[in-house]
Amino acid sequence: MNTSDLRVNGVRLWDSLIELAQIGATPKGGVRRLALTSLDGQGRDRFVQWCREAGLTVTVDGVGNIFARRHGQRGEAPPVVSGSHLDTQPSGGKFDGCYGVMAALEVARTLNDHGLATAAPIEVAVWTNEEGTRFLPTMAGSGAFAGVHSPQHLLAQQDLDGVSALEALEAIGYRGAAPVGGRPLAAYFEAHIEQGPILEDEGKTIGVVTGALGQRWFNLTVTGMDAHAGPTPMHLRRDALLAASYLVLAVNRIGGQTADARGTVGLMQVRPNSRNVIPGEVMCSVDFRSTTSGELEGMEQALREEAARVARETRVEIKVERVVEFPVSRFDAGCVETVRRAAQALACSRRDIVSGAAHDAVYIARVAPTAMIFVPCEGGLSHNELENARPADLEAGANVLLHAVLARAGVVG
Repeated sequence: MNTSDLRVNGVRLWDSLIELAQIGATPKGGVRRLALTSLDGQGRDRFVQWCREAGLTVTVDGVGNIFARRHGQRGEAPPVVSGSHLDTQPSGGKFDGCYGVMAALEVARTLNDHGLATAAPIEVAVWTNEEGTRFLPTMAGSGAFAGVHSPQHLLAQQDLDGVSALEALEAIGYRGAAPVGGRPLAAYFEAHIEQGPILEDEGKTIGVVTGALGQRWFNLTVTGMDAHAGPTPMHLRRDALLAASYLVLAVNRIGGQTADARGTVGLMQVRPNSRNVIPGEVMCSVDFRSTTSGELEGMEQALREEAARVARETRVEIKVERVVEFPVSRFDAGCVETVRRAAQALACSRRDIVSGAAHDAVYIARVAPTAMIFVPCEGGLSHNELENARPADLEAGANVLLHAVLARAGVVG
């Protein structure tokens, strides 16, 4: 057949996503399937069952990453890989991560339907613990594959109950024997919902992802003096929460200086957190993102200067600690162009876009040519039980993925 006419089975793709979402389903229509829990194990089991039914060869590495291979004519050639993750946020949705895995599986199923062989092998990947909600760090499995984290470090991490990742991985039966990383990939493509509102707002179906924002995360500890709210005059207070509130405003201002910058305070802990006690200590997070490393550096410097000023004026101490750094990620120009051409050939409305979130593709891009495909999600909502996407958009994204994979793997005959 003419491969330009090849299309995925959109109904099968949707049905697989909905069936998978029943594992860990929440009352509001979302999914709670934390990494390395028994529910994660059940989700993995279902995926592996589908892969074997599709004739794929399944291997699992030492940190639980799953690879399902559809063999190619050049058996030892580096594979073209596509995938994402199956773990979710505590109140997650049906499509974050799971769409990328099911779209990749649908590519293999579609090739089976039409009896098409590829020159290079094709693999569907499930990366372990992308979300980082039960065990840190985030994007753990892909980070280990790319050599960012050692397997030993990841497996030693503990959850809040003191259970190690190694114990949890063994409990669900997914500590494999395959080496972690260290092998070449011909290319890596990841389909994903956008997790933001841009595509929907502009009426575009496909986001051709050129890279991802760099990120710097900080912990801020503000130390004042807790004191009785009644007897202590306003001008004699050392109110840690007051100081922290000035910092929240500063982060918002710093993050709003350019269209490509972001600044967020998403976590705050107040001590002693009592109605009639002036707060003596506040810990809060700061998340800065930008398209350039220079701007990130400037944002950090502005934060430190603002913290020093607020500390002087409110008579508190402020400690600024950088805890995470993701450099600005730029995807492979050739892979990005492959996605762009596939979307054009399929007559999909499209735009180039930079991912505001980190994904497994960010780490895989360090060791293989990589690109991503975004599709809209309703209201830009994600990491939320109400996360939703249109079946037609999911199908379109999977079709772009199909043709991008075929362009890199090559069709035989």
